[in-house]
Formats: sequence, structure tokens, C-alpha cells
Amino acid sequence: MSERRPNEQSSGNMPDELTRLQELAYNLWWSWTTDARRLFQTIDPTLWRLSRHNPVKLLHELKPERLASLNEDPVFARLYASVLKAYDEYMGDSATWFAGRYPHLTRSTVAYFSAEFGLHNSIPIYSGGLGILAGDHCKEASDLGIPLVGLGFMYPQGYFHQRMSADGWQEAEYEPFNKLESPIQRALTPDGQPCQISVQIDQHTIVGIVWQVRVGRATLYLIDTDVPENQPWDRELSARLYGGDHNVRLRQEILLGVGGVRVFRALGISPAVWHANEGHSAFLTLERVRELVQAGRSHAEAVDVVRQSTVFTTHTPVPAGHDVFSFHQIEQHFEGYWEQLGMTRDAFLQLGAHPDNPGAGFNMTALAMRLAGHVNGVSREHGRVSRVMWRSLWPGLEDDRIPIRSITNGVHA
Repeated sequence: MSERRPNEQSSGNMPDELTRLQELAYNLWWSWTTDARRLFQTIDPTLWRLSRHNPVKLLHELKPERLASLNEDPVFARLYASVLKAYDEYMGDSATWFAGRYPHLTRSTVAYFSAEFGLHNSIPIYSGGLGILAGDHCKEASDLGIPLVGLGFMYPQGYFHQRMSADGWQEAEYEPFNKLESPIQRALTPDGQPCQISVQIDQHTIVGIVWQVRVGRATLYLIDTDVPENQPWDRELSARLYGGDHNVRLRQEILLGVGGVRVFRALGISPAVWHANEGHSAFLTLERVRELVQAGRSHAEAVDVVRQSTVFTTHTPVPAGHDVFSFHQIEQHFEGYWEQLGMTRDAFLQLGAHPDNPGAGFNMTALAMRLAGHVNGVSREHGRVSRVMWRSLWPGLEDDRIPIRSITNGVHA
């Protein structure tokens, strides 16, 4: 499938001396670097405002005469050179916090899965706190030198904008955004081909292409099902964040977890740690067990390997905040999959059963906690509440010995 790279058409208008403006625009390092933002604002303050601070769109719409004028401006040249120097020093710095603290782990990649990432408003694939936390994780990993790669969805309609109707009801308005005018590009496999994966869901194949976002030293990969190979209803699968009914949500989560593992395999990335941010991506644990069993491991050995290398962060300490799907839905969408894990149908379904209410359905948080060796809440009090809430997964243990830690949310400033 042939795709033009974003902003390819505008590169011919760029003076040779300014060509690295595009490189800067496609790395979100600029979004948290004051001088870099000032550089793009200086190019055209009006366009900067109208583009909602999106440098890719700014450069896409800039007139060639303005570029020629900037190329002759010594004040702009000094700022440009200063920003490039800071960028190159940042990207080339090998003496990071992580390298100094854990030099033996600098090649041990962390794969961070999340249904949403709040990085910048030019990439509207987030709705609130969970996404902002995930975005801040990427930015902080970049600053600290942690070898992190993110995995999420490319929602072409983003999250909805809220407005109030005349009679006082909230209305949702989706605003499609132009991927060609956003700081995203197609992800390429090691042999230089556009990355594409496929997942069997409900007896038919869904194809996903993969986009990438540069976040300083970190990279975020995004799955997109809006491709001609898919049926119209499957093309809509990644259309919007938290949209659709329970069937759409389940199919999204299969694609995020199972498909996400396959994205990294296709890209030649072998993470040492797999981090599921909330239960939306918990199916990644099943796909990794399947891989190991198919490679010759016993089911018990595979589960042990997956547990040792999986981290799960739970966020919402109320029952309604955890995805639960009917056992019928799970059986329908995973028919034949459990044999590849070396499991029976009943044992497979029990992975998501909540001991307090085993007939309620397949609970994604229960699945994640059973197959993750490291579980944490997002504040000390949340950790305490979660230990009480999920104590039945560890029968016989006192609450303070239940292995759910707490790591308080931070922010990237």
C-alpha cells in the first residue's frame, strides 16, 4: 500500500538552510521546549495561532516568500541555530539519568500500552487523565533516557468536543483531523516497508497499518484500521476513542493487545518489559503466552515468563471503571484461540472471572492481575483501596500483603 509521507509536498519549497525545520516539527520535543515553540511562533505568529500550535500544519501552509525572507533574517538564523544545537545535544546525549543509574539496561526496551496518549492537541487521541498520564510517561521517559516505546490507536476522529444544546444536554461533536498535517509518519519495518499487521477477530481478518510519533528520544506507535483491505465496519474500528457498543470495545481491545504485540514483532522490537496502562490492553498477555506455547514452551512455563516481564497499572477504584465483557462475547471472538495457548475453553474463560461474582462476565482487570507479576495503583490511598477491592484474587492473604503496590502519579512539567 503506497502512502505519501506527511508534508512531502512542502519540502521542495524549503531553502536548504532551513530543511531541518521539518525534522524539528516531527519530533514533539518542541512541545515542551520553550525556545523551540518560540522558533515556530516567530515564523508566522498568525499561522501559529490558527494552526493551534501545530508546526507541521504551519510549515504546510507557509508561503514560499516567507521562507525566503526567514532565510535572510539573521535574528531568526541565530534562534534557529540555537534550537538545533539544543535539539542535537538532547537527542545525542548518552549520559542520561537512566544510563548512569542502569547502564546494563539501556538496551532493554519497555513497551507501554495505553488506549489513549495525551501528547499535544495536534494529535487528538486522548480524552482525559489516563491519556495525559500516558503522554507524560513518554515525555519523562525521553528526558530520563528510559528506552520506552508506546503503543496505542490512531483515532482519525480523535475524542469528541463537548458543547451544550439549547435545552441543556451535552452534545458530542467529532472533528476529523488531517494526518498529513500532524506530527505523525508511517512506521517502517527493518527492511524499509510500511508496517502492517493482521489479527483474526470473530472468524475474519482485520488489517492494521502503523503510524509513529517521535516524542523526544521515545517513539509512540499507533494502529489504524482505516484501510481499503478492511470491511467498512472494520475500518471504523479505530475511528474514535471510547466509541461504539460493547462489541466494538471488545474488538478494539483485542486489536490493541494482540495486535500491539504483533506490531512490535513486525518492527523488530523485542521488549524486555511489557506495561499495560489500565485493563484495555490486557489481551497482550494472552498473545505473549500464545507465542511462547507455539514456540514449544509448556503453558505453565509460558505464563511464568509472561508474569515476570509484565507490569499492570490499575487506575479506577470503582467497579464501573473496569471493562467486563460477557463470556459469550469472549467465546465468540476467541474461538480456537485458547487451543493455541494450550488451554481448555473453561480454563481460558476463568482467566477473566472475578471470584466474588464469577458469573458476571470476563473482567479485563482480573485478567491483567492474574498474568502480571507487578501491579500498582496510582497513589498510596488508591493502592490501599485496590488491595481491598481485589483481595479475592489472593485468598488467604492479609490486605497489607496483597501484591498491589502504589506509585503516585506524577506530571511532566
